[in-house]
Amino acid sequence: MTIKKTIVKNLIIQHFLALVSALYIKLVRATSIILEKNNEFPEFYWKNNKPFILAFWHNQLMMISYSWKSKSKLNILASGHSDGRFGAIIAKYLGSNNIPTYSDKKTISLKPIFRLLKDSHYVAITPDGPRGPNQKVSEGIIKIAKTSQVPIIPIGFASSKFKKLKSWDSFMVTKPFARCAFVWGEPIIIPKTSSENQIEEFKIKLEDEINICVNQAKKEIHA
Repeated sequence: MTIKKTIVKNLIIQHFLALVSALYIKLVRATSIILEKNNEFPEFYWKNNKPFILAFWHNQLMMISYSWKSKSKLNILASGHSDGRFGAIIAKYLGSNNIPTYSDKKTISLKPIFRLLKDSHYVAITPDGPRGPNQKVSEGIIKIAKTSQVPIIPIGFASSKFKKLKSWDSFMVTKPFARCAFVWGEPIIIPKTSSENQIEEFKIKLEDEINICVNQAKKEIHA
């Protein structure tokens, strides 16, 4: 058995490494400057207790909890893969909840997501996760927004000091003493009557909007 498989199967080791990871993320937050732009978009929904779906690229997952200013917890969709389970433990340490996914013959049950949105909770989805293609929006998030009639709000993150891991998404690890920025985008509403062709158009629109937010965040850290 490989070392990685041993870690995955050993919950004690898994929780210890998750705690170390969470402490590192808290160190980064404590030593870094974090700028925010366009907060008025999520604040409208937070103040009025209206749900929305937060959308961001998978490689920006590390710092996402520090974009969250609502007393209501953020519920992040986690894959059933070992990486997703490990991320779920870290999220707990950082004050977020994770939505476990259960699959049967490769079909993922979305009932927990719809239940949360119906009860006015907030859901975060990485539309290119859990396995890519990197920074390409899948149709899942669009169809969830269409069915639930809950808007999607994109967000982008940038950091002046970071390392990219050799993973499918080039996961971004922000270093301490960085200058960081979160930029929010305008809510995107998917009409109930959207056709399959229109869903494809919204996939491209969401991809473009997230990238605009990321590029704006990069400009903010150098301003």
